[in-house]
Parts: sequence; structure tokens; C-alpha cells
Amino acid sequence: MPFTVSILTCILVYVWLIEPNVARSAVLIPAAVVVILTTWHDLRYRDWGFSWPALAPGLWRALVVTFAAVFLIVGAGVALGTLHDRRNFLGSLAPLVLWGGAQQWVLQTVVLREAQRASSRAKGIVIAAVLFGVVHLPNPLLTSVTGAAALVWCWLYDRHPNIVPLALSHGLGTLALRYAFDEAIIGRLRIGAAYLRQ
Repeated sequence: MPFTVSILTCILVYVWLIEPNVARSAVLIPAAVVVILTTWHDLRYRDWGFSWPALAPGLWRALVVTFAAVFLIVGAGVALGTLHDRRNFLGSLAPLVLWGGAQQWVLQTVVLREAQRASSRAKGIVIAAVLFGVVHLPNPLLTSVTGAAALVWCWLYDRHPNIVPLALSHGLGTLALRYAFDEAIIGRLRIGAAYLRQ
């Protein structure tokens, strides 16, 4: 899993060691490294995450699962009394879908596929989901939510290899967390050293 190890190392070094000591614009360097590694992998294995025949079946399945998850998240926010309005739903959703799509592109086309090649189809899904959750440490809510969501996303991608439904799912799920809970509960969606500093 050489591409996965390289990508995870780049991300973890940045969020734990570099980001606390440099300007936020420095994220462009590790982001460029991750994009280059993912592109290199995808050129080699010809898996870009856009199988058009998989779009429709993947979309309706992702939306069913996502709406169930959003219902649970919003219900938890109501129960805790933290549900609140964030205004500009679509303006907030668009960048989250793009950011979620970037994460799904790396997770599905590199991490999942390498994990499956190193183990088996089913074990690879679990390995990729665990690694995705680990990247979100030490934020307990994000680690558990992203680990569980990645199990579903990887399972869906394995059957319907198109990242567009997963990007939408990722964006809607993130937005649900931001509507349902206050910043203290979601840890301002921070990971690594940034989570510990807040």
C-alpha cells in the first residue's frame, strides 16, 4: 500500500507537526502532494472514480443512507438542544461537497483499492474505513462518525464506483453535523494538533 502510506504520512505530518507552526496557506503544499500521489495512482490503475453507469444506482443508494444518517444526527441535535440555523444552506453545502469529493477521491480510488489489493474485497473496506477514521484523530466525534460513514461509503463505492454520490453524501453529512451541534461538540471540525489547541 505504498500510495496509501505516502498519503497518510503527508496528511498526518501536516496536521500534527507542520500546521501548528505555519500559516494556513501552507496547506497547499501537502494538498499538492496528495493530489500528485492520487493522480499518479489513478493513472497507473485507471480508476478515477467516475464510472458513469454507476452514478444513478450509487446516487439513490447514497441518498437513502445519507438521509437516514441526517435524520439521526438532527434528532440527536434536537435531543441535546443544540440544533440551530446556519443560514445559506446551499452556499454552505457547495464547498462541503467539493471538500468531501476531494476526500472521497483519495479514500476510494487509492486507500480502498490498495487495501483491497493487499487483503480482500471485504477486508479492504474495513481497513480503508479505519484509516479514514484514524486521520480524524483526536476529535472523538469526527473519528467515530467518519469511520462509520467510511464503511458505508467504501461499501457503496465498491459496488457503484462513482465518487459524485459520495461527495454529496459527505457534504450533507457534514452540514447536518454543523446544524445539529454546537462548535464545542463537533470540535470545530478540527483534527490533529488544531483540535488540541482549541
